[in-house]
Amino acid sequence: MTLLFLFIFGLFVGSFLNVLAERLPKGEDVIKGRSHCDFCKHKLRWYELIPLLSFLLQQGKSRCCHKQLSFQHPLIELITGIGFVLLFRLLPDLRSFSEVGPPLSLLSTLYFLFSIVVFCSLLVIFVTDFTYEIIPIEMIITGIIGTFLLHSTEFFRLPFSVFRLQTYGIQYFIPAIFAFLFFWVLWFFSKGKAMGDGDMYLAFIIGLLTGFPKIIIFFYVAFLTGAFVGIILILGGKKSLKAHIPFGPFLIWGYIVALLCGDQIVRLWGMIW
Repeated sequence: MTLLFLFIFGLFVGSFLNVLAERLPKGEDVIKGRSHCDFCKHKLRWYELIPLLSFLLQQGKSRCCHKQLSFQHPLIELITGIGFVLLFRLLPDLRSFSEVGPPLSLLSTLYFLFSIVVFCSLLVIFVTDFTYEIIPIEMIITGIIGTFLLHSTEFFRLPFSVFRLQTYGIQYFIPAIFAFLFFWVLWFFSKGKAMGDGDMYLAFIIGLLTGFPKIIIFFYVAFLTGAFVGIILILGGKKSLKAHIPFGPFLIWGYIVALLCGDQIVRLWGMIW
């Protein structure tokens, strides 16, 4: 029942993420204003806005003008619902914080909620950069705050110490600064042609999330995948050599690989060398 609730809750959150992904790049208000048909601008009723279900019942077509709807909306809703379930199942078990005592359930809840904030921020950034080649500053700020709050739960495991703070800085904050500066150099010397300014802030967030040594895997996968896709697009005539390819989705893909496979890759690397 918990997983079903999280899935349904994720569908509704995904519906709001679609609003953010569509309105933020255009500078529109994300709170005020009713949703409308993308084609005839007809204001949609509540039964046309039920996540995933409305799309299926309407057979993927607009109810007012019968034109084919984009698959982006149900896809993002479905990804969000599945993402919430996976986060609940795959996040580190906070029962290792047993020395904390009664606040254990609160720590677990906060850790999960902050993870959701980061997940939703990265998902919106992925969609907006892929669709509009824009990374909204609102999502960057939300992602940074969510990441710091996520890490803050770790400090409740044991009494605070300067050594633990230094360890955190070396493992997470310094790699994040390095990632930011690396992309800043690319952005500065290419005058924004090789890299957008939003990419360096996104790299900072991912650096905070991965830390060392997983950040090396993140860099490798992001650039390797980006180069491979870029070559395919150029050879296929979809892009020219001077065309700009949004790099945010590749950064997020690199983070996903580092998150899911980072420990195994690091262990394999250690065995080889």
